[in-house]
Amino acid sequence: MPVRLALFLILLFACGGLLASDSGTDRSVVVDRHWQHFTVAEDGSYVLDVELVKTIATASAVEQHAEQYVSYNGSLDTVVAIEAWTTKPDGRRVPVGPQQIREQQEAASSDAPMFQDTRLKIVIFPGVQAGDTLTLRYSVRRHTPLFPGQFEDFTVGRPWRQKDFRLTYDLPASMQLQADAVGFVPQATESAPGRRRYSWRYVDGDNERIEQGSVSVLDYGRRLAVSTFPDYAAFARAYHARAAAAALPDAAITTLAGEITRGLDDPHARASALSDWVRRNIRYVAVYLGPGGVVPHPAGSVLVNRYGDCKDHAALLQALLAASGIPSSAALVNGDDAYRLPGVPTLGVLNHVIVYVPQLQLFLDPTAATVAGGFLPPALLGKPVLLADSGQFAVTPAYQPARSRTATRFDIARDGSSRFHVRRTSGGAIAEPYRQAVRATPQADREGFVRRMLAGLGQTGEGLFEPGETESANGAREDYTLAFSGATDGFLRLPGPVALATTYNFWGGLGDAVFELGREPERRQEFVCPAVDAEDELRYALPPRTRVLALPKGLQVDDGRFFYRSQYARQGNTVLVKRRLQFRHTAATCTPEDYRQMRPALERMMTDLRGQVVVQGR
Repeated sequence: MPVRLALFLILLFACGGLLASDSGTDRSVVVDRHWQHFTVAEDGSYVLDVELVKTIATASAVEQHAEQYVSYNGSLDTVVAIEAWTTKPDGRRVPVGPQQIREQQEAASSDAPMFQDTRLKIVIFPGVQAGDTLTLRYSVRRHTPLFPGQFEDFTVGRPWRQKDFRLTYDLPASMQLQADAVGFVPQATESAPGRRRYSWRYVDGDNERIEQGSVSVLDYGRRLAVSTFPDYAAFARAYHARAAAAALPDAAITTLAGEITRGLDDPHARASALSDWVRRNIRYVAVYLGPGGVVPHPAGSVLVNRYGDCKDHAALLQALLAASGIPSSAALVNGDDAYRLPGVPTLGVLNHVIVYVPQLQLFLDPTAATVAGGFLPPALLGKPVLLADSGQFAVTPAYQPARSRTATRFDIARDGSSRFHVRRTSGGAIAEPYRQAVRATPQADREGFVRRMLAGLGQTGEGLFEPGETESANGAREDYTLAFSGATDGFLRLPGPVALATTYNFWGGLGDAVFELGREPERRQEFVCPAVDAEDELRYALPPRTRVLALPKGLQVDDGRFFYRSQYARQGNTVLVKRRLQFRHTAATCTPEDYRQMRPALERMMTDLRGQVVVQGR
């Protein structure tokens, strides 16, 4: 779920080439009016009335906006009405007919019947061209609230010109609405007897360009969170009340837990083994918190069906842990790149569920198919989490061991061709992702891997991919080593002076980590700065009678954040390049001020990585 939603947000807010170079505002469309009106009942049910009017400013926006989507839950919601039309520049109105309003399931698999409820109404506007204005009006009635007696909503400003964007919430006077607004201002509004109406207006203006690797726009952009929950503790209790029963073990779960943990005395090893079993054997079917509901399916049914979403994976793992005598709690967290929670509780940010084991201070994500038990996906590091059973906050670790070691050798012949061998060892948190990536790659694709890798480096040749032990004999936490070897044509053009690169990043590496951190010349937004522990060794075995005309000068950086060392040496006919990099910050994210302090070291390291060895053959 986290990876798919992150990609969606990148597409939604980056908008590719549509963004101006100095702004994050997409000017290909103008939202003339966007009104959302919620009429909430005391039981938490509501009616949502929406009017959306947008003008297509450029032809590039036609494909994206000529279809509009109304998302709803088939079990919780009823679409009461939809009306839409296109207005041409001359005032002519082209209505959207019933045949142009289609329905389909969203993110559901045909063999996963428990996930058929999230649906889309697709409104297809006819004959849309630049200059047209699209109008969509619809009403959705939520007859079954997610949390009985409560209401919450979360809105993020889209990166378009917004001339008139308003949100209105009409609630019974007995329900008090709390808000956390950034870029939305409250508006005076009248309330009917026995009711209380709240209204906010979006403050239009330029949006910041989204920087490479920055945290989610939810952390710094315009957003409005509203909730009738008095605090996060009450929110957690409400989730726990609806989800706890699903995490109870039955006889089949108890038997399975015993089989998985047989011979494991250490509680940490048992918990990790149970999490590994769930991530490997329960297929993930995406239904996000919110529109998909908040009640997990019973753990027993998830085990029988062998699929589920994050809530279901968490419930089954909790049941297995309970059967093994290990208490645990569901933990609500943001699964993407948001690191801050609004001042009021809402599912708009807490969109993922993992498991917390208090006695081990251990977080487990059983939906992360590529991450071994005991580790977390990188997007979950350094995140605040809400523990469902206690209502308290906890924080996931900001750092976990992740080691990369790469050794590369080129044996260069007198005709300029070369034979090469690359050996890469991944340890800690990144061992299982590499192991899983190779397991998931078909043999036919593996055979072409070396050729494609060389093409990416501007080389031609063939080689052999050595996958190593993709099935770990001693558990998914052990190191994983893969290798590839082969030959390239025209690696050097001899005789004459030739410059040899000192950095080759085969499937990630030390150089990639440095250049990833240094992608922006300056920063205005916080950004994700993961820890790095990498070591690269590169050997060139040169042909006889080859002179080394120039070697780069070694570099050492040690500034409290980075430890970086590069060494260059000639040993007989061999040129040896060694690099070592360690980087660890006190949090999972860095600030613009951190980046200003880091930038000099990054520039020195990037210059070093671009260094070349100059040789001359005879």
